[in-house]
Parts: sequence; structure tokens; C-alpha cells
Amino acid sequence: MAQSKSFRNSSLSDRIFDICNIIFMILLVIVTLYPFLNMFALSFNDANDSVRGDIYIWPREWTLRNFDYVFSGSNIFYATFISAARTIVGTVVSVFCTAMLAYTVSRPEYKLKKFVSVTFIFTMYFSGGLIPGYLLIKELDMLNTFWVYIIPGIIGVFNMIVIRSFIEALPEGLMESAKIDGAGDFITFARIVLPLTVPALATVSLFVAVYQWNSWFDVFLYNSSKPGLSTLQYELMKMLSTTNTSSASSAADAFANAQGNKGAVTPTSIRATMTIVASVPIIIVYPFLQKYFVKGMVVGGVKG
Repeated sequence: MAQSKSFRNSSLSDRIFDICNIIFMILLVIVTLYPFLNMFALSFNDANDSVRGDIYIWPREWTLRNFDYVFSGSNIFYATFISAARTIVGTVVSVFCTAMLAYTVSRPEYKLKKFVSVTFIFTMYFSGGLIPGYLLIKELDMLNTFWVYIIPGIIGVFNMIVIRSFIEALPEGLMESAKIDGAGDFITFARIVLPLTVPALATVSLFVAVYQWNSWFDVFLYNSSKPGLSTLQYELMKMLSTTNTSSASSAADAFANAQGNKGAVTPTSIRATMTIVASVPIIIVYPFLQKYFVKGMVVGGVKG
């Protein structure tokens, strides 16, 4: 009620701004949600019926055939377990190690602070390339191992910068008080810095978890010969490739075969189903980290 009175008492320019702002935000929500809702509709709609088009945000002929096809792979559930394991382990290890590095380079008394920071930032713009990277992994005996998912990406330079900026914004008196009480650097880091940097850690955790969950190219490079270490994303990628090869080559062919092949799948339906399967876990996790995500990005991106 108070907001309604405030709107009526505001000037004409303020009213126009509020109306335009509301319209813009509604359009932004529509543009953001529509692609996902369209994928949802296609994934639950009969594949051959989808060839007719006009599927927007609601399925026309409901079916679970697309999901049945996706989850019919013999290795799909174990691959999901591997994806979950690499996401959890990779996120915890990466965030902890990145936070330790960020704390180290944030300390003004660390004499190699500038050199280490510049060295890590240099790697953001220049890398050895794909072949040297593969040879390095091979020499380290990490081919066909689970740890090839964890160790190569254990430090994220951008994530380190976010956490370092957050730590530098903390009151320096907290660290000095801990040292006066006899605490070493690791105790200070574990008992003071980590609890106070939860927003930044949650922000970085979301970045790392999304990367680990969606990653499949490292599986293709290093573990493609070992099915026991395949991930969900890699299995879905192989399934999509198989569907593209074996299904009708065009929408017209699929529509022509619709009558005699009821319940068949198409690359479009499988692609939509894969999008839903891959997105739902991250969508479930995101609301729990959202409040930390916003604060972590704001404070971590602005020093002082």
C-alpha cells in the first residue's frame, strides 16, 4: 500500500522510469527462461511430433521415451556417479588449494607476492597447448586415472583473484591479533580467514562445480579407453553422436517416417533431453549458494 502511494506521488519521469524498468525486467526474464522451457517441452514431447514444429513451452504429446533412451545406456548410471564424484572431490580440493594460494599472495609480508601473482596471471593468457599438455599428463602417469580430473585444474587463477580480493578486504587487525596470540599462518587461515570468506568460497565453488559437472573433453583426451572412468557428459556426447548418425538426416525424413516409427528419437529430442539432464543438478544447487554468490562477487570484485 505504501509503495502504491509512493508511486502515485512520484514525478512523471520517475513513473516512466519505473514502468520501463518493469517492462525491461519482464522481457529479460522471458528471454532468459524461454530457451530452457523450450528444451523442457521438447524433451517431454514425442520426437516425431516435435518435427511438426510449434512446440514452445509446453509439450503437445507427452512421452518419457526420450529420457528412457538417454538412461538406457549400460554405463549411464555409473558415469553419473563418476561425474558426481569428480564434481564433489574436484570442488573441495580446488577451492581449498586456491584459497590457500590466495591467502599466501594476499599477505603483505610475503616477499614473492608480486612475482607469484604475475606468474599465475601469465598462465591465464598463455598456455603450452594441447599436445604438450597431453605429454605432461602422460609423463606424470595420470592417463586412465581419476586424478586427471582433479590435479590439472586444481588452481583456478580467476578464482584465486576473487578470493584474494575478498581476503584483502578483511580487517588486518584480525590476522595481527591471531599472530599475537601465537597462531601460525595455517591456524590463522583455517580458523579466521576461511570462516570469514564463505561468500567468496561459495562463489568459487559454484564456478568449479559447474566446470567439473559439464566437462567431457578431458575424458575424451585422457580416459576414453577406460569406460569405468567415463562421465555423464561424455556418455551423453557419445549418445548424441550416435543419434546424429543413425537417425533421419533431416526433419523431412523424420516426419516421413513418423507413422511407422512411433516413439522414435531424433537428434533434436535427444539434445533437449540431455540439456535437461545435465542442467537440473546445477539448478538444484544454485538456490542454496545464490545469497553467497552475489555477496562474493560484489566484495571479491572490489577491494577495500
